Amino acid sequence: MKIAFSALSVLAATLAFTSPVHASSDGAWAEFAASVEKACIKTAASQIEKGRAVVDPYGSEKYGMAIVTGRPSGVPKTKKIADISVICVYDKKTKLAEVGGEIEIGKVTAAPKSR
Repeated sequence: MKIAFSALSVLAATLAFTSPVHASSDGAWAEFAASVEKACIKTAASQIEKGRAVVDPYGSEKYGMAIVTGRPSGVPKTKKIADISVICVYDKKTKLAEVGGEIEIGKVTAAPKSR
């Protein structure tokens, strides 16, 4: 009985002090980014024709994120118009994407506003 208790104690201590660290491979991150890109472009299709996505390679703990850019849907090809972008979030658990409203491409910039 003492040996069984000691073995159980060692096992419990080992499990308690080892945290599950799951390092993802480059291939797994590439697959994740491809899933986000595909889902976001598909979800944005009602707003953007032939969208192009820039994917945050890792996202947050719960979400993948991307910016989808392209020509607004439904605008005649003969009309010159600036591309638009939408922000997309991809739920890692449900694998569903949602997009926000249209943002003019000229407004997507890292430059600070002049005062």
